[in-house]
Amino acid sequence: MRRQTATSGINPAGSGRALRLDPLSLPLRFDAQDTRADGGVRQIELHRERVVLRRAVKGMQMAVNVRVSDFLGVALRGLDDAQMLVLVHRDPSLNIPLGVSSDAEELSTAWQMWSEIFALPQLPEDKRRDPAQRRRRHNAIRARRPKFLVRRRAGDLLNPANLHQGEREIIARD
Repeated sequence: MRRQTATSGINPAGSGRALRLDPLSLPLRFDAQDTRADGGVRQIELHRERVVLRRAVKGMQMAVNVRVSDFLGVALRGLDDAQMLVLVHRDPSLNIPLGVSSDAEELSTAWQMWSEIFALPQLPEDKRRDPAQRRRRHNAIRARRPKFLVRRRAGDLLNPANLHQGEREIIARD
């Protein structure tokens, strides 16, 4: 069995031809379409525990290393004339194509195999995921007071009921 690499004759993902990756021959290395990358192509390395995405954006080389457990699952997406098997991440730019075919039976067996190998759930086609919410950025003002004091309301100093004037103070010493 030959390795599936970018130079072994396997068609790049999204090239219009059928993409069939073998889940039993991990690790895999292949090219996929990426609209933001230089040249419109990114390299993907699939391992059992991690995925490495390599691309260049405006001349800057980058490699993104993502654990397989960080992915949501394996989904089946419909295209115009075929269906695509995708490894789905919260961030849509990290989604990875695993296979494209018009044969429904072939895709269902591949869907099951990829799901078992990565120990991820099979996601239904119609369930669309929203992108992850943006993280709150560090607020410089919040650092001035402890968190529980920020949540507390400040006392009202102008309320005359809280003012005690002209009274003797009792202090216990010892």
